[in-house]
Parts: sequence; C-alpha cells; structure tokens
Amino acid sequence: MKPLPEIKVYPKRPALDARPLEKRVGLIILATDHTSEPDFRRMVASDRVGVYVARIPYANPTTPENLRKMQPALTAGAALILPDEKLDAICYSCTSACVVIGDAEIEAAIQAARPGVPVVTPPMAGMRGLKALGAKRISILTPYTVETSRPMAMYFAVCGFEIASFTCLGFEDDREMARIPPAALVDLAREATDASAEALFVSCTALRGALAVTGMEESIGRPVVTSNQATAWNCLRLCGDEAAHPEFGRLMTLPLLRD
Repeated sequence: MKPLPEIKVYPKRPALDARPLEKRVGLIILATDHTSEPDFRRMVASDRVGVYVARIPYANPTTPENLRKMQPALTAGAALILPDEKLDAICYSCTSACVVIGDAEIEAAIQAARPGVPVVTPPMAGMRGLKALGAKRISILTPYTVETSRPMAMYFAVCGFEIASFTCLGFEDDREMARIPPAALVDLAREATDASAEALFVSCTALRGALAVTGMEESIGRPVVTSNQATAWNCLRLCGDEAAHPEFGRLMTLPLLRD
C-alpha cells in the first residue's frame, strides 16, 4: 500500500448560513406509520421548509387503551428532533390518539421538551380546517372500530359541529388502514357523506386520504378535510407559507384562521 498523503486542515472556515432551511417542522409519528412521512414530504417539505421526523413506539390493535400508551413517549420523541434548535411547529401525527389523550395533554407532553413551539394535532387541524371552510354540519369517515370512533364523534361535537352522519370501517391495524386504495376512499366518501352535510372529515393519518382528496371533493361536490392534509396545511401556515395548493383540496387554498 502506498503511503497516505498528509492531511491538512484548511486555514479558513467557510461562512455559515443561519439555517440549512429557513423553516423547520417536527413530525412525531407512530413506529408503524406508512403514510405521514410521505404525505409531509409531498405537501410540506420544500427548498424553504424542512420536515424532521421522530418515531415513537406503538403496538396494534388500534384501541383507546393502546393509543393512550403513547403519551409518555411524546416528550422523548419531541426532544430527539433537532435538539436545542428552533422549530416552527411540531405535529403529532395520530388522529385517534389525540382525541383519546386530548389536545391539551399532547401539547403539554411535547412542550415539556420543546417549550413555546406551536403544537399541531390532526383533530385540531381538522377542526380549524372545517371552520376555515365555513362548515358547521359535517359527515365523518374513519377506518376505526366503533369503540375507537366514539371519542372522535365526541371531539367534533364538543367543538361545536353538528354531525350529520358518522361511518367507520372496523379496521384494528393501522398498517392495513394504510393499504386502503385512494380510489376506494373516493367511493367510500360518496357513501359516507350525508346529503345535508356541508363538508366531510376523513380521519386517520394512516389513510392515504391526501392522495384522494380532490377526487373525493369532485365525487361529493363539497369540501373534504383529511387528517394529513389538515396538519400539512396548519404547519405550512404556521411557517408563514400562504401559497395555494388546490391539488391537495380546497382547504389548501385558504388562510389559517387564528384562534
């Protein structure tokens, strides 16, 4: 082997940018999640906004008891996302867990590690999206069991929405929920939307609803809000990105109404 060359230290350090990307969104997802990360790459990430992901433990089936078990891991998950660096928002990407645990408890757990960072949850973003669209009477579609769907119905009722109809598919495994074809969601949206509803909320971050939202809107002739579409919209607006993206549904053309 030939002798190695002398390794020299360059005498001048390059000037550093303030940030590699101007805005940063943290995303906490389930260990089993197939969908949130690709959706956020598609809808949120850009040459201005970075998406940084942490996964936390989760075990099926999707029951209220199992969903509640994730709460203790949220603080550690949040702490792992670019430690000691500023984030513009953190999203915990599990709709059913958020309604079971509660938005306030989710926010407290995340801000224990990242104080002051705005926290976004899918039901919170869904509620904000429906209000931005002016919808008061809604239909809801979930892939969950009846047991797991009940807290979802209560959440939106407490938020002041009139629920015209609620349809669930009876799935217990979020990995199977992720395998429901987007085209099937278009057909399901048509079946699940009550004639009197002003909008449809499609719950679950595992569903590939963001890929089907424009098809669902065309099918039912009304706005559709999905979990990942709503959190993407909420996070983008918190980053100061007001660009319209109609390819991801009517919601993605609207500003965020401040609470």
